[in-house]
Amino acid sequence: MALYIRPGQAAIALRALSSAIPRVTNMPERITLYSAKICPFAQRTEIALAEAKAQYTRYEIDLQNKPEWYAPKVNPASKVPAIAYGGPEVPPDQPSPESVKLAESLVLVEFVADLFPDAGILPKDAVKRAQARFFIEAVSSKFIPSWYAFFLRGAPVEDFYAALEYVQSLLPAQGFAIGEFSAADIAIAPFAARTRISLLNELGKYPEGTGKKVWETATTGKFARFGKYVDDLFARESFKETFDEAYVTEAFKKRFENLRSQ
Repeated sequence: MALYIRPGQAAIALRALSSAIPRVTNMPERITLYSAKICPFAQRTEIALAEAKAQYTRYEIDLQNKPEWYAPKVNPASKVPAIAYGGPEVPPDQPSPESVKLAESLVLVEFVADLFPDAGILPKDAVKRAQARFFIEAVSSKFIPSWYAFFLRGAPVEDFYAALEYVQSLLPAQGFAIGEFSAADIAIAPFAARTRISLLNELGKYPEGTGKKVWETATTGKFARFGKYVDDLFARESFKETFDEAYVTEAFKKRFENLRSQ
């Protein structure tokens, strides 16, 4: 049905129409993510962006052959992940000096959470936010160091189990780290996935032939709660969308298959 407006009523109708249209404010600016499929830190940011259903441009960085422009124009530390935020539309390999450059995975996860507060990456409740950050601290100070010590240096597996037991003790009876999916789960999921790949493919400095048994121990019996937790993590759509298991497996084999002989 057509709407007929009498002369002189156009301005009034326009104001009424404008007031009826929801105003969109604080829309995120252009996001370019510099990432690498092999890197668990980078996947954290990709999961956060997937949870937020954000529009962004992704650029793969070859960590063994980084572009010369990457460190001076994006991240002086020459690591991934990094984000170029805002600025004009330019090719990712020609980053604009007008965009803001940000780095470090956990910083970027919280940045995405701030840009998209309705995504639930960080809970609105202050207690839940604190619990999420406490869990992240356990991942950063216990789970990841103990895993890398076992994987890269052949440290005692008991140290890894001790860290696992502590992380498991923080989990609720069911659900994710603080109940609902959050930054806490984003922090650990990429590392749990690469732990699984390494152990099931016997990649690492630990005694050959023990990897599959370690993964079984880490996900059953006294660690059954952790096992259910990682199953839930791996089933999350944002995780599946951002994890190329075949690629990471082959990349890990290529990079770590001779680790025991070194």
